[in-house]
Amino acid sequence: MKKLAKTLMVQGTASTVGKSTLVAGLCRIFTREGWHVAPFKAQNMALNSWVTRSGGEIGRAQVVQAEAAGIEPTVEMNPILLKPEGHSRSQVIVMGRPLASLEAREYYRNRATLLPIVQQALNTLRQEYDLVIIEGAGSPVELNLAEKDLVNMAVAQLVDAPVLLVGDIDRGGIFASLLGTLKLLPPADRARVKAFIVNKFRGDLTLWRDGEQMLANMGGIPVLGTVPFFQHIRIAEEDVVPLDEGTAAIMQDNRDATERGCLEIVIVRLPYLSNYDEFDALAAEKRVHLRFAASSDEFPAQPDLVILPGTKNTLSDLAWLWRRGLAQHVRRLAQNGSAVLGICGGYQMMGERVSDSAGSEADPGTTEPGLHLLPVETFFAPLDEKTTQRCHAQLIPAAVRGLFARIPQQPLQTYQIHVGRTIIATELGTGTSVFSVDGADDGWLSADGWCAGAYLHGLFENDAFRHELLRALFERRFAQPLVDEQTPFNRHEEYDKLANWLQRYLDIDQLKALCELE
Repeated sequence: MKKLAKTLMVQGTASTVGKSTLVAGLCRIFTREGWHVAPFKAQNMALNSWVTRSGGEIGRAQVVQAEAAGIEPTVEMNPILLKPEGHSRSQVIVMGRPLASLEAREYYRNRATLLPIVQQALNTLRQEYDLVIIEGAGSPVELNLAEKDLVNMAVAQLVDAPVLLVGDIDRGGIFASLLGTLKLLPPADRARVKAFIVNKFRGDLTLWRDGEQMLANMGGIPVLGTVPFFQHIRIAEEDVVPLDEGTAAIMQDNRDATERGCLEIVIVRLPYLSNYDEFDALAAEKRVHLRFAASSDEFPAQPDLVILPGTKNTLSDLAWLWRRGLAQHVRRLAQNGSAVLGICGGYQMMGERVSDSAGSEADPGTTEPGLHLLPVETFFAPLDEKTTQRCHAQLIPAAVRGLFARIPQQPLQTYQIHVGRTIIATELGTGTSVFSVDGADDGWLSADGWCAGAYLHGLFENDAFRHELLRALFERRFAQPLVDEQTPFNRHEEYDKLANWLQRYLDIDQLKALCELE
């Protein structure tokens, strides 16, 4: 009988200290050394999600970690996903399927039911792999919530996992955060913490070595290393916090369009923005100046492309667009020649109206006017009719024009995550469907070919689609072909860069000893 996998847990002093990225890097390191590794996070709260092969929805961070480990993501790697909807409510997804929309109090009352699900998922992974690297969430010493814990020490206790405690030195207060967290833990849990990791260091590391020794002496455990802050590695983010702080990789290396002859592309920064990691490949293109904009002041005068991205709350974000004057602004830009592309919730917003008779996102009967850029309207379905699937999409021949004039008619790897049904209001305008998805039509393209929307996530991760769409935009703006060589976007190269970076600064031999890997 196969032995159960060894475990290692990475916890942090707070959110955004870098746990998810460290776990991804460790998955890559141990995988390259020949171990069969899987990631695990019992409960994730994020709007960036993805669809497994079985059609289950999990957090994007665990997908990144699974990719780094060279394995197929499964729902067991993230058995509980919470997608915030506002007003202390979240859509609760259990083992990849939506359970309900619950307030925090209601959710915590379900702990006794959820903990066995977490344990079963973790046991399933331990039966299949050599090593399971577990990620915690937030801080393990939120004392008022300790009895409700499902993701930190409660999980470490289930499998007797050694714990690494990570602190973010860039925020300041590294001694207080690491030593304070250690001190606040109950003695039994404190004993599980085997080492510190100091993350996001800026400056001269030689000036910090005394600090490492002080931490080790005062904490009674070693410091496995200090990892410098980096911006040269593009790893998909778990949520929007790094985006709002300006540290997300997708925001780095933006080009000056006036000096480099770049395309100006704007993604509207919706309050409930989701899955923005699908634009990482777009941000990496040499001829693209990508920005996120939450007000008209943040737009360039006439962008080449405006993207209305996915959102967890279409109705709320649509109302926000109108209140902020952004709906009117995007309409004016489209009238003056900017291309507009809506993805999932963004596609729904581009239509005539969005209605929620089922009460999936708002009070039953709520209707919001759309941007009137496409002759479509959307009706929300009950939560149990939510669509989550991977799919192959292909451009319909009639849609090979305008924004899609150069797109090859070859299968595109995409996925769908949405509640709602969008229909064509043919009396309102003309145009054509855009994609054929497993035999069904998806999306709509305006009559002039420069406004389009679809339910498909992941389009820009297809190199041919991305490159040829950029060529069409470039030729439209500069009246000449784009002759630069365009390179594929390879996430696995980024995972290798991350692993190399961590191996340079962490004591990997000591990590192996902690995991008891033979």
